[in-house]
Amino acid sequence: MDLDHTLIALADPTRRGILQRLSKGEARVTELAEPFDISLNSVSKHIRILERAALVRRRVSGREHFLTFNPAPMESAAEWMERHRIFWTERLDALEAALRAEDAVAAAKEKSTPSSNRRSKK
Repeated sequence: MDLDHTLIALADPTRRGILQRLSKGEARVTELAEPFDISLNSVSKHIRILERAALVRRRVSGREHFLTFNPAPMESAAEWMERHRIFWTERLDALEAALRAEDAVAAAKEKSTPSSNRRSKK
């Protein structure tokens, strides 16, 4: 899986719309182009980006081109994101714990110091 290709493909709303339609089943290129207010040539360019990311598979039957959705690259990207989310959550939780410990030490020092100063001021 090429994560960059997958994320680039998913970054565009037209391509996400094409994938959403293909998630319902196979479709011809011309069917995919219908709801979009862009040329067939532009839709074909979007489809090529989706094919490069392996999110779409093409089957040719005579003159017709049929496309299907391949969820594997998206699932791989989601797994990558989840691994990194877990990693950074753990790191940030450790940082938070360290900062809270520092704050507790500082508060304890501050608490003990002012009480001796208050007695000497009286």
